[in-house]
Amino acid sequence: MRRLVSLRSLGVLLAVLAMAFGAACGREGSPGAQPVAGVPVAQNVQVPGSPTFAAMQQRGRVILGVKNDQPGLGLQDPTSGQYTGFDVEIGRMVAAGLGFAPEQIEYRVVPSAAREDAISRGDVDMYVGTYTINDSRKQRVGFAGPYFVAGQDLLVRADDQSITGPQTLQGKRVCSATGSTPIQRVREQNLTQNVVEFQNYSQCVDALRSGQVDAVTTDNAILAGYAAQTPGELRVVGQVFSEEPYGVGLPRDDVALRNKVNDILQTAIDDGTWQRLYDQTLGQSGTPAPTPPTIERY
Repeated sequence: MRRLVSLRSLGVLLAVLAMAFGAACGREGSPGAQPVAGVPVAQNVQVPGSPTFAAMQQRGRVILGVKNDQPGLGLQDPTSGQYTGFDVEIGRMVAAGLGFAPEQIEYRVVPSAAREDAISRGDVDMYVGTYTINDSRKQRVGFAGPYFVAGQDLLVRADDQSITGPQTLQGKRVCSATGSTPIQRVREQNLTQNVVEFQNYSQCVDALRSGQVDAVTTDNAILAGYAAQTPGELRVVGQVFSEEPYGVGLPRDDVALRNKVNDILQTAIDDGTWQRLYDQTLGQSGTPAPTPPTIERY
C-alpha cells in the first residue's frame, strides 16, 4: 500500500489531538462531540449478489459494530447515549450510501477480540472501529477501505521518563486490548514479557492511572484522546512504530457488498465528504486532514 501518512505527520496529529480533545470528549455542545449531518441517503440502492445487504433490507435497518470508549473516533455519551467520532461517521456515511437513514442504524458495541466472530456469525452487518486491515484477519472477514491510516504508539504516566519508545519496554508492564494488532506486535517483536490484556482500552488506561501497568499501547489517535481526558496525568510518548490502515469489516465472502462499500468510500474521498467528516471530528484539533488513503480492492 502507498505510504500516505508519514510517521512524522502522525506524531503532529496526536500532539494536537491531545490539546483539542481535553475539552471536546463526550461533552454536549463541544467540538467534535456532535453527530455530523448532511450525508444524503441514497435511494433505490441495489447490491446484487449480497446476502448481507438482502438481510439488511429485509429487517429494515443496519446493525453496525462500533467502539464506545475511544474519544474522537468512537465514543458513546453516558448521558445521552449518542455515538460520535470519525469512525462512527464513516459508518453512518456507508449506511447512507446503502440507503439507510441514521434512525435505521442499530449500534452494537463489540470488543476487539470478538470482532471476527461477530462479523462471521452475522451479529453485525458491518464493523467500523479502528479495525486494522491485515492478512490474518482477511482469512475470516472481508475489508473495505482503508479509510484512514494511524500508527502504534505508547501512553505512559506524565512523570515517567523511563519509557521513550518501544525499545525501552523490556521489563515494563504493557497493556492493550485482547485480540488487537498492537498487542500482537508487542509479542511478535518481543518488546516485553510482561503483557497485560483487557477487553477494552479504557480498562488499560484505568490500570495505567492506578499504577498497575507502566504503558498502554495502541494507535496514536486513540491514545491522544485518552491523554486529553486527564491533562497533566498521562502523555503520549510520540514514537510511532507501525502503520495501521483502518477498514470497514464485512462478511468475508460477500464480495458484492465489499465492492459497493469501496465505491461509497471512494466517492466520499472524491467529492469532499471524507474531508468534511474528518474536519468535523478529528479535525476539530486544528490539524489538517492527511491525504486520504488509497482504497485497496481485492
